[in-house]
Amino acid sequence: MSSRHPRGGPHELGQNFLVDRAVISAIEELVARTTGPIVEIGAGSGTVTMPLSRLGRPVTAVEVDPRSARHLNRRVPDNVTVLNEDILRVRLPRHPHVIVGNLPFHLTTSILRRILAAPHWHTAVLLAQWEVARRRAGVGGATMLTARSWPWYEFALHSRVPARSFRPAPSVDGGLFTVTRRVTPLVSDQRGYQRFVEHVFTGPGRGLREILTRTGLIDRGALNAWLRSTGLRPDVLPKDLTANQWASLWERTGTRVNGAGGSPAGTPPRTARRRRAR
Repeated sequence: MSSRHPRGGPHELGQNFLVDRAVISAIEELVARTTGPIVEIGAGSGTVTMPLSRLGRPVTAVEVDPRSARHLNRRVPDNVTVLNEDILRVRLPRHPHVIVGNLPFHLTTSILRRILAAPHWHTAVLLAQWEVARRRAGVGGATMLTARSWPWYEFALHSRVPARSFRPAPSVDGGLFTVTRRVTPLVSDQRGYQRFVEHVFTGPGRGLREILTRTGLIDRGALNAWLRSTGLRPDVLPKDLTANQWASLWERTGTRVNGAGGSPAGTPPRTARRRRAR
């Protein structure tokens, strides 16, 4: 993981390199189950890049630190292209690809928003802070970002990664998880659905029934019928709904929320053109 400051070497950039061979092998195995070109985020010294290159597929290694990028470029085989770019600004490929990344803990949300807003990739294998990884996968309660994305993506938590697996070791453990684009989305109206999720997560109230009643998104009778059909308690929290429950709830309330105006939250602004990862 490495922060995206424009100056400084690996230490100043806050890089925490993955050094645990077992975790590196787990990442390689997850990527090996996929197909197509690979885009690696925060390649650093290449501890993940080199095993990925042995899969025999095109690899684009994106690294923001110029010195690390130059060093890596001297080591990689011909099927690897090294880009000295910021993942928040680099232009991702316009063809199907896989994203792999050891994410900087303090930029995980920003990078995930960028990834989830990008088309064309079909699978992401990511390493992030443990608590973030488990919440993104909906374990112990989902975040609003996960709930907004669930109809289009499946999240799965694979393993906990001890802090000692990194050099230097961060103060918390990491978590390895995957994001897979659904072939058939659970919801068709992305803009309206995402606005609805934001209303529910930020609305006043202590439980789902109170929140939805206060915001006027659904009448109490219809909501009670939906709760009975799902077996959920009236005081269930938004974070505790599953992907299918969110989609089902949206079907009951969608006519009351429209997607007019503005870009969906989390969609990054247009940036200056950059080199495109292949």
